[in-house]
Amino acid sequence: MPQRAVLMIAFHYPPMRGSSGVQRTLKFSQYLPALNWQPVVLTAHPRAYGNPGDDQLGEIPSSVLVCRAFALDAARHLSWRGRYPGWLALPDRWVSWLIGALPAALMLVRQHRPQVIWSTYPIATAHLIGYALHRLTGLPWIADLRDPMTDEGYPEHPLTRRCYLWIERLTVEHCTLAVCTTPGAVQAYRQRFPALPPTRFRLIENGYDEENFAEAAATAAPPAKDSGRPLVLLHSGVIYPSERDPAPMLDALRALHERDAISAATLRVVLRATGHDASIKPLIAARGLQEIVVLAPHLPYRAALAEMLSADGLLILQAANCNHQVPAKLYEYLRAGRPILALTDAAGDTATTLRAAGIDTIAPLDDRAGIEDGLLRFLPLLGNGNAPLADKAALAAHSRQARSVALAALLNEVISAR
Repeated sequence: MPQRAVLMIAFHYPPMRGSSGVQRTLKFSQYLPALNWQPVVLTAHPRAYGNPGDDQLGEIPSSVLVCRAFALDAARHLSWRGRYPGWLALPDRWVSWLIGALPAALMLVRQHRPQVIWSTYPIATAHLIGYALHRLTGLPWIADLRDPMTDEGYPEHPLTRRCYLWIERLTVEHCTLAVCTTPGAVQAYRQRFPALPPTRFRLIENGYDEENFAEAAATAAPPAKDSGRPLVLLHSGVIYPSERDPAPMLDALRALHERDAISAATLRVVLRATGHDASIKPLIAARGLQEIVVLAPHLPYRAALAEMLSADGLLILQAANCNHQVPAKLYEYLRAGRPILALTDAAGDTATTLRAAGIDTIAPLDDRAGIEDGLLRFLPLLGNGNAPLADKAALAAHSRQARSVALAALLNEVISAR
């Protein structure tokens, strides 16, 4: 079968780092060529990234053409003394990407004749580019929504929310297919847009990459068995002040510390690359937890995976207002094969995914007493090696290769229908 081309519009792509969205597009671009789809990637100029790095540039296949279009970050490039007009950041701080991306996309269409357009959130401008290109070329368009673009109270700013609602409706009403990463998100969109056919909304979850884990395992030290050291509980990745508010957890840790149930000699909580250290550090200090809770800087991707493999336990935070979302990091946690403590709503998709993998160490994120109980149950299980681990038989379905097969099937479906 001759190979077909797909134009992938993605802001998150190497050398950007520090976002799970990078892995989703990068791995699709790695594995689609073996499935008779040749990706052509349209992304942003590296100047638009606040924290670029070359640690994953080598994973971009040499056969994949990457076009890096003009883009600026309004907060860094268009501000004066740290301030800039709000309209420069509608729908997001990188809306200038539209200026460079649209002519670049039209050039790519002329040169490479893609059969399908694919755009991915969470940068809303990506879907604006996808919509404009779809209208200009008539090509079928798959919109990778991932998580819901809007929800009750999100975005908080009224003007930003109106803008997001407009882009969301524009996207789901004009795209050929809309892809979400959780069953809850698919159901939410079907209920929100009942006039559209339910088959418009499809599911391709996030996942883990086996090759990356094999490379990380070569450098990872196994969890130490020294009974005289503290247990290490790791949270790897961004902690959003609202969606992953750490304050109740810190309150629970302080209460347990005051009761001598934990100490710096028995527990060390590492918060790696939170993205909000400036706001979390005072919360830790106010509770006197500096010797127990540690803020740690960003690590290159493989080093971060190696740290997961070496930790005693892994920590997930996800608020009830994100019940239709699953942190992409969770799939890497499952593959790491380490015990997981999830502070999340038991009714949400995150908890459902964990229970399906055989993990029931779950406590509510917003309930200090519930977190105390969860820790008092989890830590002894962690210490004696009896904490539940992910069912290995279920892991293969969460691989990035399996997700790429699912995307290739959708691309084939769109072409066949056309």
